[in-house]
Amino acid sequence: MAKSNLDLPEGKRTRLYRFFEILPGALSYGLVILLFVLSWINPVLGAIYLLVVVATTFVKAIATAFRTIQGYKAVQRAMRVDWQHRLADLEDPHAAFERLHGKHEEGYGFAEHVQNLRLLSVVEGKSEPKPSEIYHATIMVAYDEGLETLVPSIEAVRNTTFPNERIIFVLGYEERGGEAMEKTAQALAEKFRGVFKDFLLVKHPDGIKGEIVGKGPNLTYAGEKLTKYVQKNRIPLENVIVTSLDSDNRVHEKYLDYVAYEFLVRPDRQHYSYQPVSLFTNNIWEASAPMRVIAMSNSFFNVVSTMRPHLLKNFASHSQPLAALVGMDFWSKRTIVEDGHQYWRSLFYFEGKYAVVPIRVPIYQDAVMSDTFKSTLKAQFVQLRRWDYGASDVPYVGVRLFSKNRQMPFLPLFIKFWRLLDGHVTLAIMAPIVAFGGWVPMLMNLRSRGAVAFNLPNVVGIIQTVAAIGILVTIFMSLKMLPKRPEKYNSKRTIMMVVQWILSPVIAIVYQSAAAFYAQTRLMLGKYMEKFDVTKKVVKS
Repeated sequence: MAKSNLDLPEGKRTRLYRFFEILPGALSYGLVILLFVLSWINPVLGAIYLLVVVATTFVKAIATAFRTIQGYKAVQRAMRVDWQHRLADLEDPHAAFERLHGKHEEGYGFAEHVQNLRLLSVVEGKSEPKPSEIYHATIMVAYDEGLETLVPSIEAVRNTTFPNERIIFVLGYEERGGEAMEKTAQALAEKFRGVFKDFLLVKHPDGIKGEIVGKGPNLTYAGEKLTKYVQKNRIPLENVIVTSLDSDNRVHEKYLDYVAYEFLVRPDRQHYSYQPVSLFTNNIWEASAPMRVIAMSNSFFNVVSTMRPHLLKNFASHSQPLAALVGMDFWSKRTIVEDGHQYWRSLFYFEGKYAVVPIRVPIYQDAVMSDTFKSTLKAQFVQLRRWDYGASDVPYVGVRLFSKNRQMPFLPLFIKFWRLLDGHVTLAIMAPIVAFGGWVPMLMNLRSRGAVAFNLPNVVGIIQTVAAIGILVTIFMSLKMLPKRPEKYNSKRTIMMVVQWILSPVIAIVYQSAAAFYAQTRLMLGKYMEKFDVTKKVVKS
């Protein structure tokens, strides 16, 4: 697909595009209103509708609890693998296959590793790149973050097991960050001089025509400069893997080797991106209780997502081959959700022949934390509404689904479209309906005194009590995933890590549901969110 066809529209949308912009919000509001309408017509209809929603939520909660345990175990096993050694096996796959064939080990993915060696032995000598020919380029974007945030993140890249002499580090910082950001960038260049193959400073100019104020334009500008550097140094574009990082992202030490391994074992490797597990635990002990609940919930979601590769999409930090990025003109410069949107751009660019590979080791990120509790509460809502503006992908996909020039089969794209739409609508409606829906049939039929309407709150309450099993699993897993407690905190802080989960119902409504409704309402009204509100990074000493 041509690069121009990957762009989001500017200015006035077509009627079809506007229809799909309105669709998520219309469904979300409509499904809530439907409960009231059905309850007014007949309390039994309202009760049936509610029980279907509650039962669906119950099943999803149990499934999520199971997948969380399964995903956590997979992540723990993947982190124990010597990915550097497995990557080295690919240098001479025939010899490695002869050495390992017939052995039985319990290491994560060992059987698949032997199979990969066998397949690579067959194609050996057919211009396939070797591990020693692979380069990693990390693009870390920054706005106005200080050294206390950026230095640990860059050191995490330095401390990976992948050779630093084949890592190109790019700091893409914003001109609008001002003089302070410029000084920080220069200080970082001085501190890390000679550590990597190169440390490139790329200042993204402010006010470029056609760009929103956001992360995507910064990434793309840095990617263009990186491409010129790679070409100048005669490094094959197809041998470079690019990882986008936020300023607070700290990669696991085995991440780059793991990605390089997964990249090399795929013959059509340019058609994939590579997605780590984002865990929001850098500052989890310092964050306030509501933010801890949200951070851990998002971490669970990311762990669960790795166990469903067919549903996995780009989120936050991810890796993608440079040659593919050049072909599709890097990331979108017109959306504030460039990470999730990158999945759809890549899918259409490769005409459906694209997938996301789970990398089951973490990239650690910050929970939201600002200068004051009040500003933290606001910052968290701003971050969630930005994420939920991913609903803007519904029209982007919808118009291509029903286009005469559709370049991939209808049914697979329709299934992806339906899941995209269902995910955003479910995020908006589930929490308020489950929390308050049990009272609606009764309140809408105060005169009828129907047994169904008046007993419904009790029935829903019983289901919610059973569903609390999922909460117990969540609490247990949250304690397992926590980093070591800092010495400045005593055991009371650990107790609070358990007690905090009583906030879950309130947070689900006030934050997750409200943020989804906010984003979808803006999209419905054509009040587009075209400014990336940076989540402030505060480090408490």
